[in-house]
Amino acid sequence: MSLQITQQLDAKNKSYVNHMLYEYNVEHFPKDLQGRYKEINLFLTDQDSQIFGGILGEVCWNWLEIHTLMVDEKFRGQGYGSKLLAAIEAIALENKCDFIKVDTLSFQALTFYENHDYEIYGTLDQVGRDFKHYYLKKTLQYDFDEASRD
Repeated sequence: MSLQITQQLDAKNKSYVNHMLYEYNVEHFPKDLQGRYKEINLFLTDQDSQIFGGILGEVCWNWLEIHTLMVDEKFRGQGYGSKLLAAIEAIALENKCDFIKVDTLSFQALTFYENHDYEIYGTLDQVGRDFKHYYLKKTLQYDFDEASRD
């Protein structure tokens, strides 16, 4: 059999490859973590359901990963970013996540995350030539007696 590399924008094929990796990973994680994947998308909306920001992430195994946190410039500095972050942190605790991870660029929200007790665990230089890419983590604390795992 001869295989070739092709480039496609095919959601079905992308989903298939992601599922292949998921199945491989399931074999290596403890049973209590298997099947723990859930998208979490929270939005800032007005009374007309117009979106002015949001936080997008997912529960993966024993952590929550934030992919995007954005607040419209008109509403920055009013605490909405902190409210979104607190809301997704509460969801992480409800889902018995051990930590949250997020990444940000040096001109984005590093100080914001540090002010919310996220700690840098890695950096990548020369991103966009002039910037740094920061990888941050926040360890979550919850009552292990009440949140005993199955």
